[in-house]
Amino acid sequence: MLQKDGYRLRAPEPEDLEVMYLFENTPTLWEVSNATGPYSKFYLKQYIEQHQNDLYTDRQLRLMIENPTHQVVGIIDLYNFEPFHNRAEVGVVVAEPHRGQGIGKRALQLLSTYCSEYLGIHQLYTYIDVTNEPCIKLFAGCGFKECAHLKDWMRTGTQYRDVKMMQCIL
Repeated sequence: MLQKDGYRLRAPEPEDLEVMYLFENTPTLWEVSNATGPYSKFYLKQYIEQHQNDLYTDRQLRLMIENPTHQVVGIIDLYNFEPFHNRAEVGVVVAEPHRGQGIGKRALQLLSTYCSEYLGIHQLYTYIDVTNEPCIKLFAGCGFKECAHLKDWMRTGTQYRDVKMMQCIL
């Protein structure tokens, strides 16, 4: 259920520490992930060791995206999980050299199927900067529809940007 065409979603392993460190400490990604600064290797190591990677226990689920050669090329997350309403926010990031190859779409499709058929989640949602056309196209191509346009929702430096809230009823 979590693999197709050689691509696989899997739980983080200790050997993923360096990859996670690179993703979490890329300043251009902080704006979309609501991070306020860098993460230490110590913190990320603890995260890998201590999280059960159980959505119902942790209220979040992080999965590494592996390509057919078993290289980690991205991360996809479920977070802000609300079990009573059966909904979760989703975020995906693909490493720069692997973008534009359909990897994000494969990962999002795999995750959506897993959420619907195994976890019983009713809906997924995301917030996307209105200027991030590739991301909007990715989510729209996976069945997400715009359900809100939020003014000045995301701060970048000293300015604010609008975001689209997109949701997919599974």
